[in-house]
Amino acid sequence: MSFRRTQLSVAALFGALGFQYSTWAARIPALTDRLHLSSAQVGVLLLAAGVGAVLSFPVVPRLMAAYGSRRLAVAAVFVLVAALAGLAVAPDYPLALAVLLVDGVAVGCLNVAMNAQGTALESTFGRTTMAKLHATFSGGIFGGALLASAITSLTGSVPLHFAVAGAVLLTLALAARPALLTRDLPSPPKPAGRRWNRPAAPVLWLGLAMLLATITEGAMTDWSALYLERVAHAADSLLPLGIAVTSGMMVLARLFADGWRDRWGDRTVVVAGGALAGAGLAVGLLAGGAYPALAGFACVGLGMAAVSPCLYMAAAQHGATALTTAAAMSTTGLLAGPPAIGLLAEGAGLTWSMAAVVVTAWLTVLCVLPVRWAPRPPGGAPHEDRDPAALA
Repeated sequence: MSFRRTQLSVAALFGALGFQYSTWAARIPALTDRLHLSSAQVGVLLLAAGVGAVLSFPVVPRLMAAYGSRRLAVAAVFVLVAALAGLAVAPDYPLALAVLLVDGVAVGCLNVAMNAQGTALESTFGRTTMAKLHATFSGGIFGGALLASAITSLTGSVPLHFAVAGAVLLTLALAARPALLTRDLPSPPKPAGRRWNRPAAPVLWLGLAMLLATITEGAMTDWSALYLERVAHAADSLLPLGIAVTSGMMVLARLFADGWRDRWGDRTVVVAGGALAGAGLAVGLLAGGAYPALAGFACVGLGMAAVSPCLYMAAAQHGATALTTAAAMSTTGLLAGPPAIGLLAEGAGLTWSMAAVVVTAWLTVLCVLPVRWAPRPPGGAPHEDRDPAALA
């Protein structure tokens, strides 16, 4: 099995996760009208998926140990397809909540399993690819949005839309399965006589770094438009550009970030990226105005692009539990970050809340400094020179 074939298969998992999320998120207005939901109920509905993801984390290490990341990833995609079907026909609000709770559990499983596959891929072939894999997640979101736009221009039927999306997801899963790796990286052994041991200090530092990095990324999505409107007094046409420049720069940087990792190492990339994100945003806020702010947002996208992929790689070196911890902290940042920034904005204003994002970027750097990073493996050998038992 070639590196490229396996890489494409693992990338299909990342793309499937982004595609599935974008698919149902794009039809929230239609679901709101059909179920007659208030704004508060929509908020709880969105929160249900995140709660499901958090609830999955205690059981994911056991599922990984029992079935491996290959089986868990494919099974999670099938559950995500079933969740789309359930959401399309859910007759009332409580059932829709239950469906999205299950959806969140499957997202948590797939998130850990696909990152475990990415880690094993780099280790097996000795080649960096995690940043590109994370870029395909963003590509999946973009593809899901395009499909939603195309179908809604033809018909308002949510069941038809979700049926087409489900077929795409099943195709991705079935096409990817044969080339997925069958062996994961081994977990460090537990001390004798212990059923559970406290996470090692590096795992705790990596988890905290993941939390802070996710808050930094998410703040741009949730608050950049409001900052441009209320503080920078930007024209209406510029308001969506806050999200656009951040996400666009992040996707572009992730296409090249694996080369940076090869040249300078993961630790250097994380430290430099977090420092750049914080410094660029700080300069943009101090300069004032819409265009300096947009330049600052672009620095956040550029700087943080490779941080999460590198942190997932570092956590995976400590086993499935550490990888699950990193995923849990990432989800916690997505859930808790926007409300926390909102509370700060309510009390101190948007400028200070954005200044807090500068702090989270720099704290990410401080958190990774005590961690001893695994050395970069040598260049990948041809498939024939590697242990065929390690490959699918």
